[in-house]
Amino acid sequence: MARVAIHGLEVVYEGVEQRIEALGGVDLELGDGEPVAVIGPSGCGKSTLLVALAGLVAPTRGEVEIDERPVTGTRLHTALILQDFGLFPWKTAYHNAALGLEIRGLPSAERARRTAEALERVDLADFAGSYPGELSGGMRQRIAVARVLALDADLLLMDEPLSALDALTRESLQGLLLELWRQRGFTSLLVTHSIEEAVFLGRRVVVLSPRPGTVHAIVDNPGMGEPAYRSSEFFYEKCAELRGVLVAEGAFAERRAGP
Repeated sequence: MARVAIHGLEVVYEGVEQRIEALGGVDLELGDGEPVAVIGPSGCGKSTLLVALAGLVAPTRGEVEIDERPVTGTRLHTALILQDFGLFPWKTAYHNAALGLEIRGLPSAERARRTAEALERVDLADFAGSYPGELSGGMRQRIAVARVLALDADLLLMDEPLSALDALTRESLQGLLLELWRQRGFTSLLVTHSIEEAVFLGRRVVVLSPRPGTVHAIVDNPGMGEPAYRSSEFFYEKCAELRGVLVAEGAFAERRAGP
């Protein structure tokens, strides 16, 4: 699986009339197969952190490494799941799930096998010919997960992938993501605004400061990893601890970007 090292990561967006410092020097490491959650105020650079790891945005300063190699562009075994699922409405569930394999140029027989297995894994084999508009929000998100499974990714980046779902569907898909991590052992970085989701899916929870984002705190969460964790006393204690970090006096005091 993938090892991630982020050193002094700064990302600045240069606009016509405005210069926005999204990240102001992030230092973070993810161990091989480690699931990490990222939480923080809106606009603190959480999504920018993900797209920098995906190779879609170049650092202004600093460096991002995966398996001790600098990230200079997109990577074959990195997968990104977005909040809007990233599905094409004119493609069937099958072709949406197979998209990453098609882009990578895998032979058609191999694409068919891996895509069929992935759809079966997320209980959508019977809906392979359906279009996204014909499916529920939870089913559309499962297609996005199937795309990741088909790719056999070793690094999974998730940008609030479950935030638009109802509570029960969200918990069900959280359980699916946990089960897949337990089976596949991939390294993952989940961006979320939900304290409970961060604690359920992150072995460590990284708290980012307001823009420009830096690592304000890291909350260790060793109990994460079992489906029953959500019902344990330790889970509620860890949620309370994280909530305390988020609301601590001065924790999110407004910071101004430098010139």
